Amino acid sequence: MTQTVQNTDIGLAVKALKIGKKVRELRQKNRYTLQDLAGRTGLSKPFLSQIENDHVIPPIATLLKLARALNVGMTYFFQDEEGSDKISITRQEERIKVERRPHHQKGEVNYIYVALETKKTNKSMDPFLVEFPVQTAEEMVFMSHEGEEFLYLLAGSVEFRTLDRVEILHAGDSIYFESDLSHSFRCVSDTPAKALAVIWSKT
Repeated sequence: MTQTVQNTDIGLAVKALKIGKKVRELRQKNRYTLQDLAGRTGLSKPFLSQIENDHVIPPIATLLKLARALNVGMTYFFQDEEGSDKISITRQEERIKVERRPHHQKGEVNYIYVALETKKTNKSMDPFLVEFPVQTAEEMVFMSHEGEEFLYLLAGSVEFRTLDRVEILHAGDSIYFESDLSHSFRCVSDTPAKALAVIWSKT
């Protein structure tokens, strides 16, 4: 019963964000077909259709690709209205948490992220709190996108991998890397790892 309620809550939260609706509206505004958007992002048509219909929770790297292709900032997918103030404050209760969908499938990125800033438009950095559930090496999914990332580990331990490098990060460690490298993280501690991540997307 608890699992059912939790899954329903997650589904409602995702639909409340209206990420899929926003993607579809922007695609239509730009007069792109799904095939056009697939070509601009490198994502498959079925995957894009699942996003638009709120059947998939897009990982951060996917949102970055969509934002670039649709000519908006990534914050657009999280905000109700745009703000142009030079100072933007997000209260704790205003944070937006995005969880993986209830029935996690092989090949999906397995982490939870919280958008820490959802108001300011045209910003150069996107800050997130990220939680990495414990997983095996076989479950790792590699991603890449334009830009740079900084990650500071708050709790637990994670393994960072590229195609030719493996590093273990512990609480208090940080990493800065160019995110066009194919990369992946996984939790290697007994409990979920938590990190502060800041992503800069090249314009």
